[in-house]
Amino acid sequence: MHPEARSILEGLLPPGRVITSDEGDGDVQPLWLSDGPTTAELWTQMLAEHSRSGLWPLLLDSLDPSEGEFRPWGSGEIFPEQMSSPADHDPAGLLAQWWATYTAVDEDDDMLDTRRRLAVTAPFGQNWPGLAPSRETKLSPGQLAAEYAQTFLSDRPQSRLGLVSAASGADALTAAGWSGPANYDNDTAKFSAVVRDWEDRFAARIVAVGFDTLHLSIAAPPMTKEDALLVAAEHFAFCPDNIWQGSRPYTLVAYAERITGAHNWDFWWD
Repeated sequence: MHPEARSILEGLLPPGRVITSDEGDGDVQPLWLSDGPTTAELWTQMLAEHSRSGLWPLLLDSLDPSEGEFRPWGSGEIFPEQMSSPADHDPAGLLAQWWATYTAVDEDDDMLDTRRRLAVTAPFGQNWPGLAPSRETKLSPGQLAAEYAQTFLSDRPQSRLGLVSAASGADALTAAGWSGPANYDNDTAKFSAVVRDWEDRFAARIVAVGFDTLHLSIAAPPMTKEDALLVAAEHFAFCPDNIWQGSRPYTLVAYAERITGAHNWDFWWD
């Protein structure tokens, strides 16, 4: 943690330590981690201090709370050196590319398998529908984020506070070296680029991150069936496991119904 940031937050932080990544040489210390569980009040206070400290707060969850390492954060399984920059990537292009990959029909599939695969992404099938329109809101993104932090911690009280030097939550994912979607793409900057765009279009704020999970508050969610279907398509491209392994039925239409008007988005990569 930069000395100036430490002085700004002096007296506010609980005991904690700076984490060095497994593959680093000690010069890169991308994350400060509290030694024990945190509170929604402290997270909210750190969010309010971000403009002065430059440190974005994250509620950090672990792979297995019963283990002492608090993976991946406490164990140093973070890899900022391997990431590119979010600014290097076009979010619309990434989503279209991922969509094409995940909706591609395998030549070895029979007709029934092909129909089942395309039914998941109906009514679009293999055709990328493009980005959902942005929405304006009178709600406070910060207030909604604080409310979601409270809800998140009620389910995961073992979560700790993480502080990352970053301009936004989207950038914090890359700066921290998080690799949750590594089974799909090991460059987190690409996912940060998409979340950056969601921060603009839907007033999204990253609240919590786990080993392979991501949790956002949304101040301007889709409110119509048409917009929700387009957002659902973006979510499928971003994290196909949300559809493939989500609650039954495994279809874009059913998923769109769940996110219509919802003020939080949650993602999990297998």
